[in-house]
Amino acid sequence: MVHFRFKNTYFFSVILMLSVFIFYGYACDSNVEKITQNKIVVGANQTSEYLPLLKGKNVAVVANQTSVIFKDDDSYVHLVDSLISQKINIVKVFAPEHGFRGKADAGEHVADGIDTKTNLPVFSLFGKNRKPKLELLNDVDIVVFDIQDVGVRFYTYISTMSNMMEACAEKGIKMLILDRPNPNGHYIDGPTLEPEHTSFVGMHPIPLVYGMTIGEYAKMVNGEGWLKDGIQCDITIITLKNYNHQSEYNLPIRPSPNLPNDKSINLYPSLGFFEGTIINAGRGTEFQFQRYGAPFFSEDDFNYTPKPNFGSKYPKFDGEKCYGVDLTSTEKLSKVDISFLVDAFNKTPKDKEFFGKTFTVHAGTLKLQEQIEAGMTPDEISDSWKTDVEKFKLARAKYLIYK
Repeated sequence: MVHFRFKNTYFFSVILMLSVFIFYGYACDSNVEKITQNKIVVGANQTSEYLPLLKGKNVAVVANQTSVIFKDDDSYVHLVDSLISQKINIVKVFAPEHGFRGKADAGEHVADGIDTKTNLPVFSLFGKNRKPKLELLNDVDIVVFDIQDVGVRFYTYISTMSNMMEACAEKGIKMLILDRPNPNGHYIDGPTLEPEHTSFVGMHPIPLVYGMTIGEYAKMVNGEGWLKDGIQCDITIITLKNYNHQSEYNLPIRPSPNLPNDKSINLYPSLGFFEGTIINAGRGTEFQFQRYGAPFFSEDDFNYTPKPNFGSKYPKFDGEKCYGVDLTSTEKLSKVDISFLVDAFNKTPKDKEFFGKTFTVHAGTLKLQEQIEAGMTPDEISDSWKTDVEKFKLARAKYLIYK
């Protein structure tokens, strides 16, 4: 009996251990599967969805340094290099602001040239031609657009996309959009562009932060008739997987030289206004759009000295000690925080010209400058945007791919 009980106990123990291992293994597999399922998959990674559309075609690509396919080990390969390896016939590349490799300053003229790695001709869409000359599309069957945007109206990649859509529509060429997440896609806020202030840093009547991916925005450009004469571009969107507008997404590659990290991207809608003022917003430091200051602010514990660096050859107050505000430890914003701009205006001596020529272009309205000069509070200013924002949300809803 003792021996019999031992055998059963042993047998029971073995079964128990196996059950634990099986359950644990299943739990681990399920967890891995869950992680895989929840990981955002960008359009560029879904090659099986779009390679058949490109085979046997003459392809042009609108791309920059963010146009990559991610690998399992967190490395990546550039989309253009991948397409070439797949024997796709790329005939040319079009480059947005900052260039194909993303090294030019904001607003700096980007020249045409040859990509040294691939020997492909590169045509700038941020030089003398913001819209491609139609003859450049004569040998093109389809255009691929793949650029990481940050969801802010005065960030010019969406203007480049709109111009390319218009050119493709005029030539009867299909445009393939490889969608990417919007890191500021979790809210909608800010002043809405007024038609009289249309420019390349604001082409369409949308709030400063519009809460759409580039794919969704392309649908809205078509649907609202924003292209010349209301023409529409034939677009195909390779949509994101496991994404919605509340998804957290950390950009692995800076989308432009002066947006180095998630904090700068989150603060950019609020601090980007400083581009049209006398105030330095961190250019010339490694904390671009995470601080603001000037030599004439009152001296306090925080100061920094802008110097030329990658992405900012001529920063405001080059070599001068600036006193100001450090925002690196602030909570994540879900609104356009106009208090920073109001604070800087109030700290600027009245004998200095706070607003520059491009401020209204960035704001998309003359009202914002007038409101600040009139002494309105940040809350009062923000409240003045609400009616237009709610109207935009209703229009936007028709074009959403992700909820």
